[in-house]
Amino acid sequence: MIHAVFIINRSGGLIYNRNYSSQLAQLTSNEALIFAGTFHGIHALAARISPALKGGATRDLGIQTIDTKNFRLHCFQTPTGIKFIAATDLLQVSLADVLTSVYRLYCDYALKNPFYNLEMPIRSDMFDALLLKLVQAA
Repeated sequence: MIHAVFIINRSGGLIYNRNYSSQLAQLTSNEALIFAGTFHGIHALAARISPALKGGATRDLGIQTIDTKNFRLHCFQTPTGIKFIAATDLLQVSLADVLTSVYRLYCDYALKNPFYNLEMPIRSDMFDALLLKLVQAA
């Protein structure tokens, strides 16, 4: 079950945050911003110390999953540096396909919107509705 979805821009700013579960405590705006900045920093450090960097690979560096005692964080980073993060229960092993689908929704309903400014929060009812369907199907 997907409990929450976060989208972080390439500079570490939170551009989307949605909670889909009553089991997960609702973060305040300030807590969500702190989470985004902290995750962005840890992801960047993990990419820097990755042994794969010496082999010339630049894709899929950094954090892909973080396991805790009660939940798992999954991360998909696009080539442009936008991070799609999902908080799930421990039964979800991989969300690569789901997070790739979230990225496609972002491209279709945020980036193709002529009124959307890059790096700004996503405000799209259609994006919200289709993301909810995607989360419920996962």
